[in-house]
Amino acid sequence: MDFRSTPEEERFREEVARWLRENLPPGWGTPAFPEPETTAEKVALAKSWQRKLYDGGWAGMSWPKEYGGRGASVVEQLLFNEEYAKVGPPDLTCLSVGLSLVGPTLIAHGQEWQKKRFLPPILRGEEVWCQGFSEPNAGSDLASLRTRAELRGDEFVVTGQKIWTSFAQHAQWCILVVRTDPEAPKHKGLSFLLVDMGSPGITIRPLREITGDAWFNEVFFDEVRVPRENLVGEMNDGWRVVLTTLAHERGVSAPHVRLKAEGRRLARLARPKLSDPRVRQKLAQLAVEAEILRLTAYRNVTRIARTGEPGTEGSLLKLMWSELDQRLKDTAFELLGVHGLLWKGSPRAVENGWWAHELLWSRAATIYAGTSEIQRNIVAQRVLGLPRG
Repeated sequence: MDFRSTPEEERFREEVARWLRENLPPGWGTPAFPEPETTAEKVALAKSWQRKLYDGGWAGMSWPKEYGGRGASVVEQLLFNEEYAKVGPPDLTCLSVGLSLVGPTLIAHGQEWQKKRFLPPILRGEEVWCQGFSEPNAGSDLASLRTRAELRGDEFVVTGQKIWTSFAQHAQWCILVVRTDPEAPKHKGLSFLLVDMGSPGITIRPLREITGDAWFNEVFFDEVRVPRENLVGEMNDGWRVVLTTLAHERGVSAPHVRLKAEGRRLARLARPKLSDPRVRQKLAQLAVEAEILRLTAYRNVTRIARTGEPGTEGSLLKLMWSELDQRLKDTAFELLGVHGLLWKGSPRAVENGWWAHELLWSRAATIYAGTSEIQRNIVAQRVLGLPRG
């Protein structure tokens, strides 16, 4: 693998960096910019920023041009993600389900009317999507889900419960996996639906997280009616569609940029302690692991470029960055001491409580988008060829 960029790739990288510098919201990253406080404010900022990316030709980087994307290569997607992460732009997490999961899934399996109806609003940041996959007793073992949909004429009638449904309270649409044949083996008899979150019979209950935020939700479906035309793929063949969605969940990401920046940020705060060789060793170890993470991200991109599909490198990447994220935050607590645990607004809080919030939020990193246990199973079976235990 050649890690050197070609002249064309360097020009592309410079173009991305220049556009971002010139188009970030005025005052962004300075005290002059009013930081969004509520989840609703964060969603509004994300939508306006996504629209600006769309107008600038940077939305849907790797989507085909015929569906409104840029048609960029997987390498260009990575270069864009790296430059994007460097400037720390507005957070688009609340739009990530639509951009990273729904879009690619509909491009692969959607009906033509579904593509025309849903893809443009996703790219423009006009509609928020949520992911109705996990259930109280079907998280990592997703195929054990029990939410049922009964076909009655031209409608599916959905009854059941989903959980950990991020952004559901702000979402207009949901990709929902349901059981349409209860007699079939668990990976069979599933169907993939597009559900209007304004439909009668949907109840959303936000779950307050340890950070104080409430991104996650419980969602209850009480005889919710979904038009049959909102089925993606074939009825009872939803698992095939689900696999496409899950393959894109980890995508072409650049977590190494953020973690490298946070490591440098921590090193600056720990400067008074750098005379201690143990502190230097901890910080050096974080830097080494972040560099290994970068190389793993490049391996992942190489695999996708060669085969057109994400491989097991995505599982390695998710496992590595999520656990490194936790180790970095744990190290920060060790070096910053009790002041590092003080919350925003406390007079002696380090960086106004940012590290305290990130320490708590990092606990979720090894759970969402596939737990570390699941990633290790994938690596064990598909990379090392170990038998199922």
